[in-house]
Amino acid sequence: MRYHLRYSSSARHALKHLPREVALKFVAELQDLAEEPDPRLYVKRLQGAGVPPFYSLRIGQYRAVMSILDEVMVIHVIEVGHRGGVYRKF
Repeated sequence: MRYHLRYSSSARHALKHLPREVALKFVAELQDLAEEPDPRLYVKRLQGAGVPPFYSLRIGQYRAVMSILDEVMVIHVIEVGHRGGVYRKF
């Protein structure tokens, strides 16, 4: 079982503007997460998130906000950025 990774256009744009080593770590961690049978064990669920719930992956001072859709085996990366501003939309 492998989850497919999908990136929103804003997440792709943000990854291009992160420091190179952080962006590479995010891509590697997200690919590893897609290989896991239950990726929810390795991410934090955000409070107050609706349906589907949002999750956060932490790399240093940066975060990736995503949703995990089991029905279609997709991890949808919605936003990537510094922890100070990435949660404001959610």
